Amino acid sequence: MLAAVIVGFIAMAVLSFMPILGPIIAGFIAGILAGGGAGNGAKAGFLSGIIGALIWALLTFLFSALLGGLLGGGWGALLGGSLGGIFGLVLIVASLVNAFLGIVGGAIGGALRGTGK
Repeated sequence: MLAAVIVGFIAMAVLSFMPILGPIIAGFIAGILAGGGAGNGAKAGFLSGIIGALIWALLTFLFSALLGGLLGGGWGALLGGSLGGIFGLVLIVASLVNAFLGIVGGAIGGALRGTGK
């Protein structure tokens, strides 16, 4: 399951230029790799989207703090980190849409693969 979630996250990052189809295809890939039916596939697709959102938010926060520190010193780092944190939270909320689209693709992929019995 962990490998399916990681591959789904990578696919979601690569396909991020496609707003709706990208998360569905990434969830589909995660669902096929996870196997175990539609429920397990949906779980893998959802986790791919959530982990992706958390990683992008963390990278946004770190990059903003680093950039603020380089450009403005101590207060610049604080301001950059604060703005990065706010933007990261907005990014997490917006990425929930991707997670729910990943559920759809994961359920379809898991159902197509079946339970493997």
